[in-house]
Amino acid sequence: IKQEVINPLSSIKSMEKGRPHWWDDAVSFLSKDEVLSSVISQYPNEGLEGRGDIFYTFPRSIIRQQISVIAADAIWARLVEKVGDITPENIVKYTQDEIASCGLTRPKASYILGVANQSDDFLNQNWEDLSDNELHSHLTKFRGIGPWTAEMMMIFVFMRPDIFSPGDVGLLNAVRKLIPNLQGKDEITKFAERWAPYRTAASWFLWRTLDPVPVEY
Repeated sequence: IKQEVINPLSSIKSMEKGRPHWWDDAVSFLSKDEVLSSVISQYPNEGLEGRGDIFYTFPRSIIRQQISVIAADAIWARLVEKVGDITPENIVKYTQDEIASCGLTRPKASYILGVANQSDDFLNQNWEDLSDNELHSHLTKFRGIGPWTAEMMMIFVFMRPDIFSPGDVGLLNAVRKLIPNLQGKDEITKFAERWAPYRTAASWFLWRTLDPVPVEY
């Protein structure tokens, strides 16, 4: 009997793209929440969209750490112009200095190159078998991927439904805008538990209250 050969990276190709399958359920659930209901009603035909490309989102997240969206977009455009398609194979053709010349700091350039050089370990996982905690642990074992970057990837690539990033300043400010008496990060994170099991969708709508353009990575 001929044994079927399974591509270990096939899960990457079949990763969900576009609107996540759970989005309508999330909107229905959150629309009953007294804090978010009025926000959700303003964006009836919008929602999270996934690219289904893990490595593409990783450098976008690295670039956006602690800088403005405008600055990050300019750096991203220069990186794409230099290397072409954002793949590990294309990234490793360049030196750290060449990557940094696109406007990145040297540490950020080294993080991107480091993961590109470890792409087999980074990408070759049975994603569907990993819990949220296991996925978070896998991502953060790579240099340059801290909790925030891992959470952005869990939201925008893996589209896990119940992710809230307490390290995201914009997200915290969005909650404070709606509930001014909430200030501390721990207090806000505790408050956000009301949106489980759809804290990812709640985060997306909270970001929309701050920016006329939907957040994407």
